[in-house]
Amino acid sequence: MNHEVTFLPAGKKTVVRTGMTVLEAARKAGIHIPTRCAGKASCLMCKITVIPADGEITLPTAAEERKLGLLLSKGVRLSCQARVTGKTEVTVPEDPLKAAVRRQLERQAEDDLW
Repeated sequence: MNHEVTFLPAGKKTVVRTGMTVLEAARKAGIHIPTRCAGKASCLMCKITVIPADGEITLPTAAEERKLGLLLSKGVRLSCQARVTGKTEVTVPEDPLKAAVRRQLERQAEDDLW
C-alpha cells in the first residue's frame, strides 16, 4: 500500500510504500535530512517532528526510546527509524547554516527599512 508523506516547511510531498523510513521518503522527495550513521540510530542528526505527534508511523524503536527520551512525547523521532504506515506530515529542522544566512538577510531587510 502507498501513503503520502508531506515535508514541512518545504511543503514537498511524495508517495511511498508502507514500511519505508521517513529518511528514505525524504530522499525520494529531494529533502535533505543530515545523517552520519547510515540509519543506525546513533548519530541523532536525523531528528524530525511528526505532526500530530501520533502520526501514521511505526512506534518508536528501543534505540529511539533510549536516545530521545522525553522528546518522543513532543513528536520528535529519528527519521532513520520511523517507518511510514499511513498519510504523514513531518517537520524537518532548518539546516543551521541556512538558518544563519536567513536571519542575516532578515536583519539586513529590517535595516534597509530604516
